Amino acid sequence: MWWKNAVIYELYVDKFAGNFTGLTGKLDYLKNLGINCVHILPHYPSPMVDDGYDVSDYKGVRAELGTIEDFKNFATTAHKEGIKIIVDLVLNHASASHPWFLEAHRNKNAGTRELFLWSAGGKEFPLAINVFSQVKPKNWIFNKDTGDYYFSTFYPDQADFNWQNPEVLSRFLDIMDFWVSMGADGFRLDAAPYLIKKEGTDCKGLPEVHEILMKLRSHIDKNYPEVVLLAEVHDTLYKMKEYFDDGVECHLTYNFYLNERMMLAFKREDSSIVDEAVKECFGIPENTAWANFLRNHDEISMAGLSAEESKEIISKFDPEEKYRFEAYTAMRLASMFKGDREKIINAFQWLFDTPGAHIIYYGDEIGMENEAVGKGEDMRRTVRGNFDWTKAEIEMNNPSSLFNAVKKIIAQNKK
Repeated sequence: MWWKNAVIYELYVDKFAGNFTGLTGKLDYLKNLGINCVHILPHYPSPMVDDGYDVSDYKGVRAELGTIEDFKNFATTAHKEGIKIIVDLVLNHASASHPWFLEAHRNKNAGTRELFLWSAGGKEFPLAINVFSQVKPKNWIFNKDTGDYYFSTFYPDQADFNWQNPEVLSRFLDIMDFWVSMGADGFRLDAAPYLIKKEGTDCKGLPEVHEILMKLRSHIDKNYPEVVLLAEVHDTLYKMKEYFDDGVECHLTYNFYLNERMMLAFKREDSSIVDEAVKECFGIPENTAWANFLRNHDEISMAGLSAEESKEIISKFDPEEKYRFEAYTAMRLASMFKGDREKIINAFQWLFDTPGAHIIYYGDEIGMENEAVGKGEDMRRTVRGNFDWTKAEIEMNNPSSLFNAVKKIIAQNKK
């Protein structure tokens, strides 16, 4: 079970290395740091409304990142270096420009119509969570071509799949088969809790969701026993543990509970908060593990904390609310700690002291800070800037640098 103590490096191919050929050439950097797995953020063809999470072709590579052959070459080279590859699998929705949806939205009798959710009046599922309420008043989006509505949990340009239709599962199993054949060693299951919509519920984390994920796992176990499923689930600790489901659902789940407690511990400078949270995370199946992280490509979510605790964290790290995203804030570690090297090192030490897999967000190991973005832009883009290779070279050549301190922490964790 290579993934139980994996050191995962999360990156955008273009932001880190330009394209897949460039990324292949940067594998030495990752190996030097101590990385043994790379999580590739969405690399598919996409209009980029949601930075790639609006997929228009699940079996392609975005043109600016290269070709399928470039991906295969990257995967082959990475494997020779002992580095595994996790790709994003956007299960909940496709881009409104995906050929399946383009066909469906033009014609009520289209063969792909039932792959998505439709409504004559847009009144169903009134309790469903509207994740991006700041950009759309409700989840039903009017489709002028057929005079009805399609369902969208996130951006209006992202049409939710109808997972009640077995054909959706069949198509995604085929997609998974394709990427394993290209060299993928795992799949990050994006927005996993939202797959099923049911009246009278908030349409999140329903029992049928677990049934779908177990079918994905069963397919993986039968055909590719070394391939891993990593679930993106942000819920209560109790509910997040359900995605392990006696070891027959997801291998890994992001530990949002621990991450939130870490943020509080950073603010209060109290490591006992982390120690207590780690204890509460025990009690998962032997063949599963938490994926622990400090930062990622999204905002610092604090949904599991009280309003007072969230305010406490934001007032400490983003007092002017300069990086506000919805109720939270989007910040890199170095921006949070105002470049304080010792505090960043301490944060990494806390991370690697926790049991499970560990995730490093690209650039945090060299102290990259938030990027400036235009007014009104998605504030999460402030943590999605281009990797600073000039700074990386300086860091690698300085024995007392942040990079080398993180490298040492990783090496100690592997012993």
